[in-house]
Amino acid sequence: MGLQINNLCKGFDVVNGQMKYVLNNINLKIETGQFICILGKSGSGKSTLLNLLAGYLKADLGNITVDDVIVDGPDADRGVVFQHHALFPWFTVEENIGFGPKVAGQSKEEIKKLTDYYIDLVGLDGYAEKYPNSLSGGMAQRVGIARALANDPKVLLMDEPLGALDALTRDNMRKELERIWSATKKTVVFITHSVPEAVYLADRVIVLKEGQVDMDLKIDLPRPRDAGDAKFVSYVTKLEEKLTDGAITEMINE
Repeated sequence: MGLQINNLCKGFDVVNGQMKYVLNNINLKIETGQFICILGKSGSGKSTLLNLLAGYLKADLGNITVDDVIVDGPDADRGVVFQHHALFPWFTVEENIGFGPKVAGQSKEEIKKLTDYYIDLVGLDGYAEKYPNSLSGGMAQRVGIARALANDPKVLLMDEPLGALDALTRDNMRKELERIWSATKKTVVFITHSVPEAVYLADRVIVLKEGQVDMDLKIDLPRPRDAGDAKFVSYVTKLEEKLTDGAITEMINE
């Protein structure tokens, strides 16, 4: 089953009497447990696609299904992690992570068990009683990931969650994110502007161009991945050429 996108179209503006689609006839099938990265230039429709997957937007045509159930609005089966962590500043780490299960009516004992598990999973032992303003950017994003996972979603949607971090923290968080995904085996749809990041994390990289799927590339590399490996570099080059319409190769050949 998994996540399926069927003939998906979404537009916002009418030009000369016709709808101008940001996404135009998108079709994708994502298997349960796959890590998918989405690349594309600004305006290619990446964030629009993620908002449709989350149920924040309605499609004009086509549909999205999760395990054959049509997405018709936000739901706990799709957890979302944003670029900026969006934690509740008046809640502790433990309270932020346990918020969803509390709203769902789980018992205090169940919530405590869940929060302890996810605090350990994301490597924040000793920080349960801390507030977001006392955390580093990387720590806050770990809490955001744990908060999304605590609802036990079928799909984890991530909108450039590492984009606001400094280079060193971002590199460390890639490794942490891969570790967390390996432990949970959740289906992940991850938007990024970084080609090496996509190759490091993804089972498949989807390139969007002008609202359509321009490339669907399987990354056939063992994990953990080595950014210096020749095959890793070849994947990066292939994707960068696709994103720049071959301009990199032309520059090298000049």
